[in-house]
Amino acid sequence: MFYEKAADYHLSFTPFSLYPPAADRTSWETLDAEWKTASLSLGEKYLNFSYPSLSATDFMDFTRTGNRVRYENKLFSKRHALSALVLAECVENQGRFMDDIINGIFSICEESAWQLPPHNSYERDGVQYPLPDATAPVLDLFACETGAVLGTAFYLLKDALDAVSPFITSRIMSELEHRIFTPYLNCYFWWMGNETEATNNWTVWCTQNVLLSVFLTDTKADLKTSVLKKACKSTDYFLAGYGIDGCCDEGAQYYRHAGLCLFNIMETLNAVTGGHFSELYREPKIRNIASYILNVHIEDKYYVNFADCSPVAGRCSAREFLFALRTDNRSMAAFAAADFIAGMPDTLLLPSENNLYYRLQNGFTLRKIRDFASQNTGSVAHPDLFYPSVGLFIARDSCSQVPAPGDSLSGDTSHAKSSLYLAVKAGDNADSHNHNDTGSFTVYKNGRPLLIDVGVESYTRKTFSSRRYEIWTMQSAYHNLPTIYIRNDSGSPEAVMQKDGEQYKATDITHSFSDSKCEISMDISPAYPSEAGLLYYRRNASLLKSASARSNGEILIQDSFAFRDEYTCKSPFVTLSIMTSETPSLQQSTEGLSFLLGSLGYLHITGAREPIIETIPITDQRLQTAWKHDIYRIVVTASGNMVEMRIS
Repeated sequence: MFYEKAADYHLSFTPFSLYPPAADRTSWETLDAEWKTASLSLGEKYLNFSYPSLSATDFMDFTRTGNRVRYENKLFSKRHALSALVLAECVENQGRFMDDIINGIFSICEESAWQLPPHNSYERDGVQYPLPDATAPVLDLFACETGAVLGTAFYLLKDALDAVSPFITSRIMSELEHRIFTPYLNCYFWWMGNETEATNNWTVWCTQNVLLSVFLTDTKADLKTSVLKKACKSTDYFLAGYGIDGCCDEGAQYYRHAGLCLFNIMETLNAVTGGHFSELYREPKIRNIASYILNVHIEDKYYVNFADCSPVAGRCSAREFLFALRTDNRSMAAFAAADFIAGMPDTLLLPSENNLYYRLQNGFTLRKIRDFASQNTGSVAHPDLFYPSVGLFIARDSCSQVPAPGDSLSGDTSHAKSSLYLAVKAGDNADSHNHNDTGSFTVYKNGRPLLIDVGVESYTRKTFSSRRYEIWTMQSAYHNLPTIYIRNDSGSPEAVMQKDGEQYKATDITHSFSDSKCEISMDISPAYPSEAGLLYYRRNASLLKSASARSNGEILIQDSFAFRDEYTCKSPFVTLSIMTSETPSLQQSTEGLSFLLGSLGYLHITGAREPIIETIPITDQRLQTAWKHDIYRIVVTASGNMVEMRIS
């Protein structure tokens, strides 16, 4: 797709002009006043900023302790500062921020490495070296992003920097040549893709930033041609890993580094080729990749989450809005515009974002976002749908038209908000950033989390090691799933949870949608190793809509299971884990187990006994972005071979 288009391009490259440099004062002075004021205010906070040094022992900290946050905080703070200062200078144009900008450029250029310590390797899952080899740069996410930050600063302020000294921009070009251009064209890193190696968000995230560093700076035509062709080949490898439905198996957070980086690749390619790639925006797969973020949105700040994704995946920026416009999806554009405005003032400047180019896009798109939002004030509905490529099922208590697989999955704005929301993860346990969560489900009520997927703690060395599934958040026992107990030779019960790998999956998956009921059914026994002894474990999840349910809508989860004959002598049994964000309290009931979940909803279970309620304190910084208080796990034991859960 992309490489074929690149091979057909034989003209000279057009100078990049999507957004003007600071020297174009007419464009900068007419920008949104609130954005300019905020840019100046943030830039002033970094006046006289002391850029931290990154010592050798700082780099080795990850190897020695497994902690990656301490080094990241130092490295990211430098990029945050430089980005804020550059935009402030572009807005004011008085030279007040220039000294701190120059200090930032030289400080970053003088770093021994731009990659993060956990990425300091030359092969996928290869040896992570404790210190960097400055003669052989590693192209990871943040090395490439650093190249884009410096490239964007070069583009915006070249005239002003050269007026101080031409050695500033020549230093940027020298470092980009050594750290980005040469290794990109002469080395192979796994994220570049090939015919056999799986790709993920790294592929387009890195590729986007390499393209920006090349086309925003003074590079020669032959270098641009070589980079463009290689970038297009990597983009094709990335797209080959997606189904026609466009589902991102890494979740909404990673869509921002996957689908949206694909968007900026397309924007950059079109900007320098006179729109040569623009027809690709009409491709069904690309249109569906774009609309994914709308389809997995629940309400307000919440998104469907499985694997490493958090339910609080961040507000929309200009990129979602622009991607929607390019793919002619007005529902998504209305959603993105409203969400951007709801997230202000943070969405104005993206102060925790490393990428200067994203901030630039926000500034030059804000007025269009405001205008679009004011003209599209109605509610935006999200369709009930099933993503077959990943096995993701989504239903609300107000069903809109269900698209056929491969059709555009954009929403229909004719329906009101739903009060109940059900998402179910079928598929397998080999997703990128995988958790062992096949068959798990999440439930939201009135836009608030009720039965949850916890997400992931702050990344450490263990997170991406062979010991990943020792971490509790990765285990099926801490998702809304069964754990199987088999008695060993001494008669003690041993827990068997789901396993990771492509072969551990749901089978016999069926689903249906109607105005009264949305339903998915599957056998999740193959997601467990053979020692679980399961003959089958069928899970049926349905959303009964308020038009037909006994009350204001209801969710019904029905589990039935059986063990293979040779395991019956081991007295196997099943426990079910239910993760909640609201405090559960056991209620008196004449039939089954009934739990009040805070003041938000009810969970009624039949076919189970021995309820246990566990409190799980949330102390991890990353988890605290989603969960501001303790969360809870309800564990019940199946009393027979069928369990039913009703949520209302």
